[in-house]
Amino acid sequence: MSDAYIALADGRVLEARARAPGRTRGELVFTTAYTGYEESLTDPSYAEQILTFSYPLIGNYGVRTERFESESVQPRAAIARELTDDVAEWLAGEGVPAVDHVDTREIVTTVREEGAMACGIAAGPDATPEDAVAEMEACEPMSAHTDIGAQVSVSEPTVHEGGGAADVAMLDCGAKGSIISSLTERGADVHVLPYDATPEDVAAVDPDVLFVSNGPGDPENFAAAHEVVDAFAGELPMAGICLGQQVITSALGGSTEKMMFGHRGVNQPVRDLRTGRVVMTTQNHGYTVDDTGPLEVTQVNVNDDTVEGLDSEELDVITRQYHPEANPGPHDSLGFFDEVLELAEATPHVAAD
Repeated sequence: MSDAYIALADGRVLEARARAPGRTRGELVFTTAYTGYEESLTDPSYAEQILTFSYPLIGNYGVRTERFESESVQPRAAIARELTDDVAEWLAGEGVPAVDHVDTREIVTTVREEGAMACGIAAGPDATPEDAVAEMEACEPMSAHTDIGAQVSVSEPTVHEGGGAADVAMLDCGAKGSIISSLTERGADVHVLPYDATPEDVAAVDPDVLFVSNGPGDPENFAAAHEVVDAFAGELPMAGICLGQQVITSALGGSTEKMMFGHRGVNQPVRDLRTGRVVMTTQNHGYTVDDTGPLEVTQVNVNDDTVEGLDSEELDVITRQYHPEANPGPHDSLGFFDEVLELAEATPHVAAD
């Protein structure tokens, strides 16, 4: 007898097994990653979403805190064909509902054909299908989460020292820990600022580079980050990853759009238009750049030609849609962080107007 239910926006209610109890709602998405469930479950870019794993067994190498990308589990719930006890106990301890013994192939196919959709979950001995439906009906679209940055950002500025080779001012829109460590390992001091930092806050750091991090939700809901990019455009080198690419592009006059089901996994092929080289990348995003504004497209997704990389020599801007920090992998694109620090070396410190 089932003790968990998954309600989908298309009207179906799927039966499942409760592994961590609770009721919740969110946008239903999936990842194709075979490994890296610890990184995925702690990636702030999954805030307000229900994460389905397409790989059938999740938890086969335990739970290691040193692999976490943030201090807590970020998705609203997790769905898998089978969860090990280690992962189920971890999620239960975090208060995050989790279910398994469900046909995840059906869920993935549904999302691919119909798009990311509202989803409700009810799990536990007292759960009913009606509970799951009620959660799904109360689910808001991602664009309605206007305060999502506050859920995933630091509340106060913090500094991660790497040796003083460069000062990076990072707008924390939901930064993964490995992005910060990728910079500090190369000698940079990373000044992590709240997502709603002002141009004056950035100027106080006197940075060599402005870095806009990854993060969840609609990039148009990060108005403060847009203002910071606009204030320093052409005066301070800029770099961005994932949501950061979208924010920078939009602030410079481009635009973004929501994708049908997004890119989430560790096997997304990206082609560099200048060299012809194809690399495999980690990705987690539901929005993409539509109009690139003044930025030049340098990399595209091999599968669907969406924008993966943007550069501007005139503005000293480099951005990537994928996650070059390579956690959980692959390592093909780690050189991006070297490019970021090369920008820092080429340009002196500036202050906001």
